[in-house]
Amino acid sequence: MKHIPVLYSEVLELLQPRPGGQYIDGTLGAGGHTKGLLEASAPDGRALVFDRDAEAIEYAQKRLLSYGERVVFVNASYSAMSEMAAEYGFTSVEGVLLDLGLSSRQLADAGRGFSFSLEGPLDMRFDTSTENTAAELINYADEAELAAIFRQYGEVRQSSRIARLIVANRPFRSTTELADIIAKDVRRGRIHPATQVFQALRIAVNDELAELERGIEAAVNVLVPGGRLAIISFHSLEDRIVKHRFRELSKECVCPPEQPICTCDAKATVKRITRSAVKSSDEEVAKNPRSRSARLRVVEKL
Repeated sequence: MKHIPVLYSEVLELLQPRPGGQYIDGTLGAGGHTKGLLEASAPDGRALVFDRDAEAIEYAQKRLLSYGERVVFVNASYSAMSEMAAEYGFTSVEGVLLDLGLSSRQLADAGRGFSFSLEGPLDMRFDTSTENTAAELINYADEAELAAIFRQYGEVRQSSRIARLIVANRPFRSTTELADIIAKDVRRGRIHPATQVFQALRIAVNDELAELERGIEAAVNVLVPGGRLAIISFHSLEDRIVKHRFRELSKECVCPPEQPICTCDAKATVKRITRSAVKSSDEEVAKNPRSRSARLRVVEKL
């Protein structure tokens, strides 16, 4: 499946990569955005790239082979960038990108278990060396825990009903087996009833929202003054975290509104470059329907 980096031109325009600059792509995927950063920062700009998925690293290394030592690959979570940037010689980072979406390659690989439309194991791990899989959650978590996961990470309206249904019919061994049970008992709306359940399981398995919180802090830490952080999110849970955290970091005071005098001594660490989320154009959505839900927000370190 062809990889199409989302909001490609918008990312480059807002991150403003330049020759000789240092950049971090915290979510390498197939390397589309990284390639753009390297080309825009030629001839001597460098990129430090992270991905928890070892297969993504291997694929992107081949794709970006011509850039040689200008790109450094790290098989780890982007939340570790604060500790690892200096280790790899990235001490003046001018831009960080986090594209939080699944790559087309991950979705198309039935063996990874991300898609409910392809039969495969209930895995959903970004890092396949870790132990916790979706199958373990589905087959061993109690009903209350499953309902909480579906409600918190998938915003599933019928979370309790679906959790009860799963407990009554387990064990489950494949993605399609789980999706079929849900589809038979839950009324189909605008989207397949398993969509949000699979989202919730993937987020829980990979601890994605906590990773995002840690990643935002790490990214701001590594940036030099004037450096920019760009984040592309694909669902409301992620975008809400990004929006609220950027707003907090751009505030001079975080005291309660009813408090008459500021006692927090907080200072803004960033300024918002995008006041509202940047969305894909109609032309991009027509070429890549998955870009429809993408939301890009950017801040600059003070």
